[in-house]
Amino acid sequence: MAIENGYATLADVKAALRITDNVDDALLEISIEAASREIDGWCERFFYSTSATRVYLPTDGLTTYTDDIQSVTTLKVDTGGDGVFDQTWTTSDYQLSPLNGIAGGIETPFNTVSAIGDYLFPIYQPRNVEAQQASVQIEGVFGFASIPTAVKQACIILSMRQFKRYDSPTGVMGFGDLGVMRVGRVDPDVEKLLMPFRRVRTA
Repeated sequence: MAIENGYATLADVKAALRITDNVDDALLEISIEAASREIDGWCERFFYSTSATRVYLPTDGLTTYTDDIQSVTTLKVDTGGDGVFDQTWTTSDYQLSPLNGIAGGIETPFNTVSAIGDYLFPIYQPRNVEAQQASVQIEGVFGFASIPTAVKQACIILSMRQFKRYDSPTGVMGFGDLGVMRVGRVDPDVEKLLMPFRRVRTA
């Protein structure tokens, strides 16, 4: 199989495992893709690049929080609450942040859009049936332009861990001085590598 949106290559993981043959390539590729999706789930974001059109619900008239965005092609808003995105904003109407693409000392895509021009994001009154309707539509490139080194390293470790689980399907890795040794839920090194990239959402 081909690895789809993997954060490490087959060669990366085989080198780390010191594997030189092709016998287990299929299982390794499954492990890499599974590890990559597990990273997505734990971090609540993805680190590959994809073009898409997505809709969002503004926090207020000035702010809309989004998924990770590399670049915006068009930004439209629904001014009538009817699901039709009828107003197109220019680049002078909004600002993307974090400014300069850096947050906490780490390069990161944009994830917030601020209204800075002649318009405000449409917000409907709570009593209105459209109160929770998405009123912002963004077409652009989402995700990360390149995979962060820490994410790649975490993927290699997690892929190795998942591959080795074929040798311990019951979760028992062996016996030590303290008795049975079992597989832990979260690898501490993986958690440490990914923690700066974790984005916890409320919904």
